[in-house]
Amino acid sequence: MEVLYLKKTSRILNGHLWVFQNEIAGSLKKYEPGTIVEVRDKKDQFLAIGYINPHSFITIRLLTRRKERINRSFFETRIKDAISYRKRFLPEMDSCRLIYSESDLLSGLIVDKYADWLVIQTLTAGMDRFLPDIIDILETLIRPATIFIKNDNPLRTLEGLELKTEFVKGTVEPLPVIREGNLYLKVDPVHGQKTGFFLDQRENRLFLSGLIRGGKGLDLFCYSGAWGLQLAKNGAEVLFIDDSEKALMMAKENAELNNLSKRCSFLKTDVFDYLTRINQREYDFIILDPPAFVKSRSKIEEAIKGYRFINSVCMSILKRGGILATSSCSHHISRELFLDILRQASRGAGRTIKIIEFRSQAKDHPVLLQVPETEYLKCAILEVL
Repeated sequence: MEVLYLKKTSRILNGHLWVFQNEIAGSLKKYEPGTIVEVRDKKDQFLAIGYINPHSFITIRLLTRRKERINRSFFETRIKDAISYRKRFLPEMDSCRLIYSESDLLSGLIVDKYADWLVIQTLTAGMDRFLPDIIDILETLIRPATIFIKNDNPLRTLEGLELKTEFVKGTVEPLPVIREGNLYLKVDPVHGQKTGFFLDQRENRLFLSGLIRGGKGLDLFCYSGAWGLQLAKNGAEVLFIDDSEKALMMAKENAELNNLSKRCSFLKTDVFDYLTRINQREYDFIILDPPAFVKSRSKIEEAIKGYRFINSVCMSILKRGGILATSSCSHHISRELFLDILRQASRGAGRTIKIIEFRSQAKDHPVLLQVPETEYLKCAILEVL
């Protein structure tokens, strides 16, 4: 195993799993992307073992702080640990994020379980090398009907990897149907966003459904309708809005699947354009769960303006006592910054806001304390006065 020496070790000694290029002593030219390396400090003390990609912004991703071989047995132990965590804290879930990258000490690996489907993403060159072992281990432990590799995430291009998707077991039909609360939801891992569904908001959707009975509201950026359908199930009338025809078709299918079509209407349009046409307080609730407005630090100011504007408009068109469920899914927007954006938005809308609850991602997306980047989701449930 090749040995690398670090000039800076404070991040690693504090428990972080990433090493950046400027923290490494010596040339990196000889290393192939994905090579397993031993990391030591300048005093030649062992620190950790990880894999390297000299072309990546995150140059080394650590896998273990013990001197051990990184082989099939290593991955089997880590994957079993991840599954055990879900069984312990989500015992009733037939669908969940089974492996969440750094938070399960498997940086670069995402595995989502949708009923009897497994959807796998390897986002780094180091994890991609072990994909055959990972597939075999999951097949042995889970015995799913379908295994789909969805390696179309643009992050792979930063690692020098090709974008591709493939079935290694099963076929596209039938698509998985999962259960969330009292709803049944069809998921499309092949054509859908991310791995097909946003499992991270599950607990937030169920929390909101406990607050709303009836009324009229909006599900903005609705995707496959999971938020709004929870409320339609409670007797609410919901207008689902998205600019994607595919997303709206899936939302309609899910409404039909749950016999909720009479309470649901659907509109394909740009959310910002739609909101600017409303000039009165007419809604009892609004769900605002947009895609990430910021994917890099250089875009933060632009994103802040977008979040502030859209939240301000939503606050202004809610009735007194109306509820706004608003989210940000970028780790570049901290909890404190998001709350400040909401304060500015409320001032722009001329409304007083009460926080019912401030929430984060579901338990199958655990936050690793030493890696703050693993906490990305902010969800504020607000009452507009």
